[in-house]
Amino acid sequence: MTGLIEFETVAEALALIDKGLGDLQNRNLVTTDEMSDLLLDVRMILAAAEQSVPSDASQLEEPLATS
Repeated sequence: MTGLIEFETVAEALALIDKGLGDLQNRNLVTTDEMSDLLLDVRMILAAAEQSVPSDASQLEEPLATS
C-alpha cells in the first residue's frame, strides 16, 4: 500500500477489531462466516481510505517531525 492512511480511518479499523475481539473473547468456537465478516469490514474501511489518498505525493501534507 502506498501513501498515508488517515489516522481516523486507522482508529476506526482498530475500534472495529477491538469490538470483534471483545465479542469473540469468551467463545471456544468462531464460525468462518463471523471471522470473514469481521475481516471484510476491516478491509472495506482500509480500502476506502486508500482510495482517498492522493496519488501525487506533492499533495500530501508535510509529515510530522519526529524527535
